[in-house]
Amino acid sequence: MTINVSTAGATQGQTPESLLTLAEYLELSLDVGGSLVMVSPHVHTCAMYVGNPVGSRADLRSCGMIEKTLADEIVDLTHAGVNRIEVDGQVYRFIRRFAHISRRAVVVFDPM
Repeated sequence: MTINVSTAGATQGQTPESLLTLAEYLELSLDVGGSLVMVSPHVHTCAMYVGNPVGSRADLRSCGMIEKTLADEIVDLTHAGVNRIEVDGQVYRFIRRFAHISRRAVVVFDPM
């Protein structure tokens, strides 16, 4: 999937905030060398972690929180499987999948 951010937002030429947020966290996951894991622990926010999602949640490094509306839009603008998005001239390739960590459903973004 290729998302042209100049047309993905409500206004042409404007990158959706959700994709800017995803790009920031993908950069962090590339720097740390792990997957990006999005967990929805609260009603209005999602916890963001970086690390290996195969183990327990204790094996993941907490790296922030985002509003649930942003998390929902990230899921809406990407799909399960291989994704390719371009944000501000930077191309990001990742696999989006679902997993379970400590019996909780999570969304995992594995950088490629």
